[in-house]
Amino acid sequence: MVRLTKIYTRGGDLGETSLGDGTRIAKHSPRPTAYGTVDETNAVIGLARLTAVQDGGADTDAMLARIQNDLFDLGADLCTPEADAPKYPPLRITTAQVERLEAEIDAMNAELEPLNSFILPGGTPTAAQLHLARTVARRAEREITRAAALEPINPEAVRYMNRLSDHLFVLSRFVNDKGGTDVLWVPGKNR
Repeated sequence: MVRLTKIYTRGGDLGETSLGDGTRIAKHSPRPTAYGTVDETNAVIGLARLTAVQDGGADTDAMLARIQNDLFDLGADLCTPEADAPKYPPLRITTAQVERLEAEIDAMNAELEPLNSFILPGGTPTAAQLHLARTVARRAEREITRAAALEPINPEAVRYMNRLSDHLFVLSRFVNDKGGTDVLWVPGKNR
């Protein structure tokens, strides 16, 4: 368990941060940018949870709670560079976490009608927040792949973020009365 007794350390006052292995790097480097955007995704999911039970039920809130915990795992994963023989094994995203998202996507999608149009963000308050979370998750995925192009990153971290944005999309439809209150795009409607 993590124990924090002091919130500020002054260690970042000159624009650097410490990675999980103690390495100091610029705060704007690809790795901190990636895990910072994962943290942003987590915060938006926290907003969606404010109305999740009302719009989607307790199961929706439970899914989002699991995802929020996974996103902290992902942040820890991204914060700790790959090492050949680490003294302490770092926390890493696993295939099982990705497969759980896939199983949840498949279960929800089985109850939805196929799409006949693209969907505009909206519907219930929870769906709108989930669409926002989806777009931030996509940005986090881009930042993770940018970091992965420069240094080794756990491939499951990339897979998790890719699957998460799909999950948030399907969940947004699910909480929109299983697609019944989706807001559909009408091409050229306002010409």
